[in-house]
Amino acid sequence: MLWKKLVQFGRGFFDKKEESTSTGMPLGTTIHNIEFKHGKGGQLARAAGARAKLIAKEGKSATLRLPSGEVRLISQNCLATVGQVGNVGVTRKSLGRAGSKCWLGKAPIGRKKPATPWGYPALGRKSRKRRKYSDS
Repeated sequence: MLWKKLVQFGRGFFDKKEESTSTGMPLGTTIHNIEFKHGKGGQLARAAGARAKLIAKEGKSATLRLPSGEVRLISQNCLATVGQVGNVGVTRKSLGRAGSKCWLGKAPIGRKKPATPWGYPALGRKSRKRRKYSDS
């Protein structure tokens, strides 16, 4: 799913489309689904809301700033999709209850409450005497 927005290059507006970074893609363009090697398919900036920025072009390579902040060189023959990936607010969605989080594999974190040393010798404070009262 693409971020629904037209992109302006110079005087005209263009829809999102796949194109090579060597063609008239201007510097500062927001792109996603970028090929790392030509013909291998998109591998970079594919998550929800992800985008990369075209910083520079030198010879046969283009410099990108990836969503992680890393600056990377790729070939100008590699294809990329213009724009940002959709579903930006996926992390802001309220799941509503603990069961919904559990289905996603996000288990609750327990509060590690200290236990009495005589009731649970393996937990809580370690004491030398395990019994609360002596036998005598």
